[in-house]
Amino acid sequence: MRAAIAAYLGRSRGIVCTPDEVLITTGSARTLDLLIRSCLVAGDRIAIEEPGYPQARWQLLAAGMQVLPIAVDEDGLQVDALPTGKDAPLAIYLTPSHQYPLGSRLSLQRRLALLDWAQANDVLLIEDDYDSEFRFNAPPLPALASLDQRASVAYLGTFSKVVTPALRCGYLVAPRRLLQRVKQYSMLTDYHVSWPVQQALTLFLTEGYLERHIRRMRQHYAQCRARLHETLAPVAHLAALKGLEAGLHTYLELNATLSVARIIREAQTHRVIVTNIEACYMHIPDRQGLLLGYGGLSLEEIEWGAQRLRAVIQQEAGLERGAPVVKPARLLFKER
Repeated sequence: MRAAIAAYLGRSRGIVCTPDEVLITTGSARTLDLLIRSCLVAGDRIAIEEPGYPQARWQLLAAGMQVLPIAVDEDGLQVDALPTGKDAPLAIYLTPSHQYPLGSRLSLQRRLALLDWAQANDVLLIEDDYDSEFRFNAPPLPALASLDQRASVAYLGTFSKVVTPALRCGYLVAPRRLLQRVKQYSMLTDYHVSWPVQQALTLFLTEGYLERHIRRMRQHYAQCRARLHETLAPVAHLAALKGLEAGLHTYLELNATLSVARIIREAQTHRVIVTNIEACYMHIPDRQGLLLGYGGLSLEEIEWGAQRLRAVIQQEAGLERGAPVVKPARLLFKER
């Protein structure tokens, strides 16, 4: 399976690696935990995106790390804001292909600048490429790991988004010196991925089934995002969809005059579950909005939920009296 993953990454992400540089894990969260436990110690400084993926932040804090939030904008992590010299962190965890939660991506210029900065300051870059397969109207940018010429990047991948979370299967590609330490720790603590799952995924990769599946799902999720955008268009002056047209979630930025808490509560009464972006911040948020996840939903479910969310926003803004009619249905706009 490691050989199949290495070949797949070469085709899909331009990452040149050997099977010996691939470690199979039980998912991205476990991969990050292995890196933390085997390569870092309590008290080390680790930089993260602000806002960023909450679970990664919680894992780092639980391990006793000093977490340094670095702001992001429409071009991703603000590399110029990173400290240097003795103040530089030992590692950075980031999501450059589809920034979680804002949906932007790290520009090519910043990718190159970040790699130069990491080399100059001897910093490990932990690249979480969690849903890079799903791009709709945007050409791909090379993974940091594919640009890395100085062994500065640990690349985290998962099959949870492209196949199903039930597989509990991810992988790590890292420099050999680093991977050896992770493997040694993994042998003592890791739960191995099911052998039948590995065999099935190997066949899925080597026979081209995965790439055909991704092409089909890319079309479906592009339609999902378009339907969401179309349904919420009437309230675009109050709630604007942001970020790259990619991935399985989008960020809905709300006008400062609206109450996020009231919108979330009212949406729940209509069986629409959305998430406050506030949870993605370590410090006081500099914006307000909602995360809308459309993975695993049909076009009808997305339209159903978006219509009710739109009505709630209109009601909150005083543009509409009354509440939308509730029909028996299921919708969960959830975070990653």
